[in-house]
Amino acid sequence: MNRIPLLAALLLSLSAPLHAAEAPIQLHVDVSDTPHRLFRVQETIPVQPGPLSLLYPEWLPGNHAPRGPIEAIAGLAIEAGGKALAWTRDPLDMYRFRLSVPEGISELKLRFDYATPMVREQGRIVATPEMIGLQWNAVVLYPEAAAKSLTVEPSITLPEGWQQASALRPSGQDGRTIRFAPVDLDTLIDSPLFAGRNFRQFVLDDGAQPVRLNVFADAAYQLDAKPGQLAAHAQLVREADRLFRSRHYERYDFLLALSDAFSGIGLEHHRSSENALGPNYFSEWDKSGAGRSLLPHEYVHSWNGKFRRPADQLVGNHNTPLQNSLLWVYEGQTTYWGNVLAARSGLWTAEFAREALAQIVATQALARPGRVWRPLIDTTQQPILTPRRPLSWLGWQRSEDYYTEGALIWLDIDTRIRELSRERHSLDDFAAAFFGIDDGRVDAQAYRFEDVVASLNAVAPYDWAGFLKEKLETTGEHAPLDGLARSGWKLAFVPEPTAFVKSNEERNKYKDFSWSLGLVVGKEGALEDVLWGSPAFAAGLSKGDSLVAVNGRGYSADFLKQAIVDAQKGGEPIELLLKNLDRWRSVKIDYREGPRYPKLERLPGTPDRLSAILKPRAGK
Repeated sequence: MNRIPLLAALLLSLSAPLHAAEAPIQLHVDVSDTPHRLFRVQETIPVQPGPLSLLYPEWLPGNHAPRGPIEAIAGLAIEAGGKALAWTRDPLDMYRFRLSVPEGISELKLRFDYATPMVREQGRIVATPEMIGLQWNAVVLYPEAAAKSLTVEPSITLPEGWQQASALRPSGQDGRTIRFAPVDLDTLIDSPLFAGRNFRQFVLDDGAQPVRLNVFADAAYQLDAKPGQLAAHAQLVREADRLFRSRHYERYDFLLALSDAFSGIGLEHHRSSENALGPNYFSEWDKSGAGRSLLPHEYVHSWNGKFRRPADQLVGNHNTPLQNSLLWVYEGQTTYWGNVLAARSGLWTAEFAREALAQIVATQALARPGRVWRPLIDTTQQPILTPRRPLSWLGWQRSEDYYTEGALIWLDIDTRIRELSRERHSLDDFAAAFFGIDDGRVDAQAYRFEDVVASLNAVAPYDWAGFLKEKLETTGEHAPLDGLARSGWKLAFVPEPTAFVKSNEERNKYKDFSWSLGLVVGKEGALEDVLWGSPAFAAGLSKGDSLVAVNGRGYSADFLKQAIVDAQKGGEPIELLLKNLDRWRSVKIDYREGPRYPKLERLPGTPDRLSAILKPRAGK
């Protein structure tokens, strides 16, 4: 090797002036026009003369799909040297803008508006009179390149009196405008910002890698968290430390919106998470239980999905397609750990966690007949197939079952490890070894199917490859319930809704008769779901129907439940009056088994591994 020319070239590159294309992109977003809910964007992009493609991010991490909201871009104007520059959209790629940079031009100035949804039919509401949620991918165009190679200096102008929170580090402030330290494009898109009029920050861990809970609300009183509530959130951080034995972030910011107007969200990021729940999360704590696994779930993603990332999700930029083959790990195991940590931290009681698990088990065991034709691995493509639009027959079509059925597979693995090792090891050991590598390292580390298998074998030797392929790739009638039995519990049904069911109904604004008639009834009697093969299905009911009357009386959830009780006691079949479009019809359902709600019962004479799984690990 000739070292002299190489050394000379290196010295020359170090002494040469910075090329224009290597200068940072300047990105400024003004979100102060709250009446019109417009985010006004100004962007300066270093360029070189010649043909250029500007890309709008299409494939979004955490969405697992091409959902970049390009339809919301309006008023795009590009200037070069003070003159308007023509652009064309690629007819085969709607996210690509083609143009030609004139000679002598080293930067382009862009202006455009991001027209946030005004009503829910247009999309997720991210701007209200009280708060905004800014995802930087929605307000940036970038020259085609690897995202890590592009540096961006972001800034934002807020309405008067508002405050913000983000994983980005502020570098200065001029009045209502906040500047942030330069970051690469990947990090920017992975660092959303919440801002609002009513804001409180709670420090959950003030150590070298601080963890903060940043709360925005519709009204100031909704920010009043009681000490015990905050203690459970702080305990979540300690329980995650104990589980993963590592932190792969410099700091972590929970972004939490409490609102009826701002749309719900749960979206993971490496150093933060976007979360939105009802306005009474703190003020009506006893009713908010079903939503209290959201923060644990998104926090787990800092390790699972962001630090350790499926190899087919580690792509060069945000316009390269993602592949979802390992979402049963990314999301399935996160669902499992999110619920476990909710219990270990005290955000849930152990009983509430069992009730939540009962709902998952009942759904997968009784409400997913589509398992006979569609294997679980194929459901990992669902985010690409449909952006979570409601399906006509959810159970028969199947949707993103890799979340909940994936969680049951990981319960099976956890209890199987415990059994194989005679209770000496568990999935906790896998989590520490697989996600806890290189404590303090923040750059994403890829994993493949073979890596998951090897790590499981290191904890407890077994044919894990065969086990996983059978669970993921085969079809059949039966849900993966071996782990439930091995945990020492079984599915049962009780005549009154559990605390989890009540909280879930409150959160989703519906009444759940899934396990009796096979109905989920929403506002004004609209049928949100009809279970395939249920008594309601057999009677010809479907989505699109609205329930008008029960046994001759105007519909109410109480009347319907009482009708189910009366029929069980020997009364007449349940008569329902239904409306669909401009048609009315009456149907009778001869159902006699009474109200039914899922709950777990102990299997006598078996080890209670589920209680061991849910037991807290970390000290207070």
